[in-house]
Amino acid sequence: MAAQSQYAELARQLSAIGAIKRGIARILPVECPSGSAAVLTLLDRHGGMRMSRLAELLAVDMSVTSRHVAHAAERGWIERTPDPGDKRSRILRLTPAGLDMLDELAQRTTDMFARHLNDWSDDEVGQLIVMLARLRDSFGDCRAHAPRTPA
Repeated sequence: MAAQSQYAELARQLSAIGAIKRGIARILPVECPSGSAAVLTLLDRHGGMRMSRLAELLAVDMSVTSRHVAHAAERGWIERTPDPGDKRSRILRLTPAGLDMLDELAQRTTDMFARHLNDWSDDEVGQLIVMLARLRDSFGDCRAHAPRTPA
């Protein structure tokens, strides 16, 4: 088990991750803010779902989720179809345009990391990936594993 001082330093380092997240937010297209990017990413990862499930995965209330969904739907990135099990509810799904936006987000994010980590070896990047995945797994299902990395 690590020493308490190491856990304290880990907490300090992880709090600095906010700067990295802000850097990612800055490279997003103007028309796709981070909330919309998160909606697209979760629909890609988990497939079609109700708004209530999306709000749960986003860890925000329904009004915030509704604004993000409306923004993405207005741009044609998601569709809302009647839920066959409950006609009052809608199932949210990605459209081909939404998949295209996810591809753009992934490319922008990949390019950003390539620029900032250009002096890291492939092995060092691989180690970071392994350790971050292990950290996430230690905390349980933190929004599950992502096939894409846009937001």
